[in-house]
Amino acid sequence: MENASEAEKVEQLLAAPELAGALESDRFKQFLDHVPIAIAVAELKPPETITYCNFEFERLTGQAAADIQNRPWKSLPGVAASQNESTSLGEAIVGDDEHLGTFTIDTGDESHEVDAWSNVIENDEGTPLFRLVALAATEGRVRIAGEQDRQLLRDKDVLLRELQHRVKNNLQMVTALIRLEARNLPEGEIGERFDRLAGRINSLALLYDLLSGEGVVEGIDLGIYLSKIASSVMEAHGVEGVRLELKVDAWPVSINVAMPTGLVVNELMTNALKHAFVGRDGGVITLSSLVDESGCRVMVSDNGIGLPDGITWPHPGKLGALITQSLRENAKACVDVHSVANQGLRVTISFARDAAKATKA
Repeated sequence: MENASEAEKVEQLLAAPELAGALESDRFKQFLDHVPIAIAVAELKPPETITYCNFEFERLTGQAAADIQNRPWKSLPGVAASQNESTSLGEAIVGDDEHLGTFTIDTGDESHEVDAWSNVIENDEGTPLFRLVALAATEGRVRIAGEQDRQLLRDKDVLLRELQHRVKNNLQMVTALIRLEARNLPEGEIGERFDRLAGRINSLALLYDLLSGEGVVEGIDLGIYLSKIASSVMEAHGVEGVRLELKVDAWPVSINVAMPTGLVVNELMTNALKHAFVGRDGGVITLSSLVDESGCRVMVSDNGIGLPDGITWPHPGKLGALITQSLRENAKACVDVHSVANQGLRVTISFARDAAKATKA
């Protein structure tokens, strides 16, 4: 599918180390019950059986949680929607791919067409603990079994825009729910992790908002995207006395470059607002994305306290390191980190023009 690369990047987000601990929490599962995305989880200790599914997963599969739990993935309904494939949903889940493809699930009276993703969730030590499966309906309505195929076919571009709009809305809903849940948690590491997760998902929602606009075939305008992220972070975490200085150039890049760059900017600005100005009356965060003949240079800096002694960014094994590695691989980016005690932190990401340019679909 044309949107497979975007879906794979969503799964990289879901593979964040903090999710492993969250999936063991009954409170987090209660939260997932009401998320408008179909989710099921299995523990990876043999035999691999489903331990949890939310209400939306029950609806799309036509199976009650009591009938799904403690059973293997192969018990799920669904076959590949492509006429050239006969792979079942259960078989695809235990494969190596993250984006599994499109499947048709027949629940008896109704039939659903869904996109499916599968991710292995690791703990902070890198040990695989869970498999998370997500399903998203690819159509704006439930279709009745037996209808003519010609009545079900839609223009490919219309379908893609509808899916992008649905994903954007779902991501915005998930962001709001996570932040609401984070406010109800006592201050500490767990609440901050929920808050950070919300920020990352919101970055993806902003990206899908741009994807649904006109001219997307020319790429994502990195300057506009980073400006939206900066405004969102300041709105969510703004501190009195801390101001943002913003200077960006318009520059279309591929989605594989825009997404990790946006996540890095979200991460750095959130860190700065939470930690850079502790014990100070205020300060300045600077975000620039400037383009010249050779390429683009994105810089996030602050005049805060700098990184503590012995601490580096990105921290090995954390999501920031994963995102930074994605930038290096997808755009051959050069990432420079400079920190001075009591003077601040500066992170500069440089792209060559040819490596980051968008390609027409």
